[in-house]
Order: sequence, then structure tokens, then C-alpha cells
Amino acid sequence: MADQSQDIQEPSAADGLRETIVRHEWDQFQRTDNEGGRASCQGNWPMFHQMRLSQFLTWPAPLLASYEDDLTEADRVGRNLVTEKYARMMASTAPEQYRRTIEPYIPRLSEERVARQERIVATQVAWAADFRSRYPKLGQAMRVLTTAEDTPEATSFETYLRGELGTYSDRTLGLYEELIATLTRQGCNLTEETIANTVRLGGFADLAEAEAAQAA
Repeated sequence: MADQSQDIQEPSAADGLRETIVRHEWDQFQRTDNEGGRASCQGNWPMFHQMRLSQFLTWPAPLLASYEDDLTEADRVGRNLVTEKYARMMASTAPEQYRRTIEPYIPRLSEERVARQERIVATQVAWAADFRSRYPKLGQAMRVLTTAEDTPEATSFETYLRGELGTYSDRTLGLYEELIATLTRQGCNLTEETIANTVRLGGFADLAEAEAAQAA
């Protein structure tokens, strides 16, 4: 009988780090105050785990390690990166409140830093639009795509990404830029890779099966 041990996937150090990061984010999420009371998603660990792990499965180990360092350092100095992410989104969804009650109290980003982030945002919005054109039913379940579509009740993919990038340390952003550049050179689509992870974690074989299972 042939040795089948090579077919058994042992958990890697990166897998453990991903789980650590998702739990770390969850802990910060639990300490995030939501206007109008606690949000229902703050009690839904399985969904949170699936969505965040889907993203981190696309990240290489150095990026994961750097972001975990960011979360740990935030705890040390009294910051909450999850709270800050949602606060930064309000620059679009509630601009007056953002200018008055949030902007003075979170780290200010330099023009150079904003420009770097916007190059990433443009690439990823294009990837998301391409994915939605090829998987329209799965696309309907996504956030609206662009900041122009934001409302006080609905935050777009673009605005969410911009808020998240704004919380990364310079080191983490640099490693994230390298990931985006690598995927671009390889002709890959990060949205497609992330949602492929999401549907696999949800029990589907692949994107095609998940797309076919969506209601018309």
C-alpha cells in the first residue's frame, strides 16, 4: 500500500496565527460600542470567524505576524483597531459626526500614506467589480461596491477597506502592498480568493457550486 501520509495536511504555524488574529479581533470587537446599542453581529462568532478567516487565509505569514503585532501594540497603548476601523468608515457614512467627534481623536494619516492606501483601494474595487460581473448571485450578497453608494445604514466595500487599511501600521501596510503587487503580477483577484475561502468554509466545494445554490 502506498504511503498516504503526504496527503494529510498538518496545521501550520500560519494557521494557528490566523486563528489567534481572528480571536484577537473578536475580543476588540466585543469592546466596540455601537451607536444605538450592541449590534447583532457582535454576538455571532461563527459568522465573524468565517468572514475574517476567509480574508486571513489569503495572507502570507509575515503579513499575519505584523498585523498580530499591530493588535497587540494597540492593546498595550489603549487603542482598539476594530473600533477605529468602524470610526474611520464614518468619514463617508456620517461625515459631520466624524469631523466633530472622531477625527480629532484618532491617528492622523499623512498625504503620502493616504495616497498609498488609495492605490490599493482602486485595485481592490476593480477586483470586486470583476468578481461581481462573473458571479452575480454571490455578488448580490456582498456589500454595495463604492463609497458613492454609502448611506448611514449601508457601508460599501470601498469604504470598509479604506477604514481597515487606515488602522494598519506602516510595516503592515507595506507587507499588504507587497501582497497586492504579487497578486496583480500573477493575474489573481483577491476578492475571488477571499470569497472562495468563504464558500468553502460554508460547506460548498467551490464558487461555481455556491453561485448555483443562490436564490435567483
